[in-house]
Amino acid sequence: MVKHSHLAALSLSLLAGTALAQPDADKGPILTIYSSLNPGEGVPRDALAQARYNAGYGSMRDAVRGFAFVRQNFKLDLNPGRNSVRVSDVAALIEPTTVTFESLTAPTTTRVLEQNFQFDLVGRERLLERYLDKNITLSVKNGEASMLVTGKLLSTSGGIILRSDNGTVGVFNNVESLQLPSLPDGLLTKPTLLWEVDTQQPGSHNARIAYETGGMTWWADYNALFSPGKDNNSGTLDLAAWVSIVNQSGASYADSKLRLVAGNVNRVTPQNQYGYAKARRAVSELAMADRDEGFQQKAFFEYHLYTLGRTTTLPDNSTKQLELFPVVRKVPCEKVLVYDALAGDFGDFGGPMLDQNFGQQGRTSVDVYLKFKNDQKSGLGIPLPAGRVRVSQADTTGKGDAADGLAEFVGEDVIKHTPKDENVLLKIGSAFDVVGERTQVDFKVDSARRTMEETIEIKVKNRKDVATNLIVRERLYRWTNWELVGASKYDKVNASTIHFPVTLEAGKEATIRYTVKYSW
Repeated sequence: MVKHSHLAALSLSLLAGTALAQPDADKGPILTIYSSLNPGEGVPRDALAQARYNAGYGSMRDAVRGFAFVRQNFKLDLNPGRNSVRVSDVAALIEPTTVTFESLTAPTTTRVLEQNFQFDLVGRERLLERYLDKNITLSVKNGEASMLVTGKLLSTSGGIILRSDNGTVGVFNNVESLQLPSLPDGLLTKPTLLWEVDTQQPGSHNARIAYETGGMTWWADYNALFSPGKDNNSGTLDLAAWVSIVNQSGASYADSKLRLVAGNVNRVTPQNQYGYAKARRAVSELAMADRDEGFQQKAFFEYHLYTLGRTTTLPDNSTKQLELFPVVRKVPCEKVLVYDALAGDFGDFGGPMLDQNFGQQGRTSVDVYLKFKNDQKSGLGIPLPAGRVRVSQADTTGKGDAADGLAEFVGEDVIKHTPKDENVLLKIGSAFDVVGERTQVDFKVDSARRTMEETIEIKVKNRKDVATNLIVRERLYRWTNWELVGASKYDKVNASTIHFPVTLEAGKEATIRYTVKYSW
């Protein structure tokens, strides 16, 4: 038995004779990030952890649903004629077919003959595969000591399997280190781009590469502080926005210029060389700030482009948050209570719904909404990217410690991409002291006359000590042709939805009764 001795370190001699492109210290990378996340979805922590555990390109792309276009500037020296150029430290999740190389110094006299992306990275499994049917030496743990074992490598599946010179086959799992005769050609320590470049202008060149990479995404988060008004049906919002950026691409980007694109950009979904489909569409992006260092937004094609006015660093395996726009204070808003006993959309039944009991399991809860307008008069008037809106309210009721002013969370909702001058409606939760009840009073069908009548009675009750406004929403789902009989004032929202506006005094209740006649 031989005591374990220090094994000679392996030196990695890689692609000798190639020109190594050095990053331009004066010009950092430019990143344009897109996302295919649903509004308010974010990147689940367990999905990222699972992707890292799987260590697969496909799994990481699936976990971080988004992509980015990367443009980087380099300096390099070229000889006349044909040159080999190498760029290391590129993203591991690069899409090779999108890579471009351009000499900014001599674009018309420098051309690319070949380009390659090599990702056969040095690692134990990858390295051992190169030594199948060759002799290697292992340092194997044996109790408290170690021993050296030499033999021909037969397999690395389920342990390292060696056959010694005398024909004995052994399986070794407790391997401490490897001793290999020499390093095979073509192995890399980092994902690397390689070009064969021909130039008629030798000397120093400024060059730019561009590529698309997966493993990057972003989303918007909004924080709103609600201050109720005196009448309990209105108030104001202080609205702040942040953008969260996830970088799991396999590369870091120092002092980079950041750009975000807001809108739904159509993407094809081809099967790539890693064996997974990339479902990618453009993401939302937002930015607004009058300050130079903040986000500046402008219309771009049919989308919105947001550019950060300062550089920022995006390390690999990181999540960074940036202010999307400064807090906008005292945005006027309205608190809206809605009793929707039949919440949900009813599809086409293929004919009149004659089942008397269908839809009778009504809700009693009353939904609470906050509504505001995204216009300049309100202090906004900017394109709001899709994202989650978290709403809090400061505790200012009561006396002494009962009114400490702390902001408490009251609910959240998601918004879609919202242009300026459009309304934003946030569903916050359900009212505690306002309830409803819906009852079918009468129902009859006259098959000969092809008519159906249904009488509905709705009671709404306000158990608060202040008056409140309420909307009763009714869905006339039984058939497309209908007529209301004996109903109080109502608003027709669409072909199958009506609203009854109600004002409930403190401690009071109200009853709405109507008959709807369907015909076909």
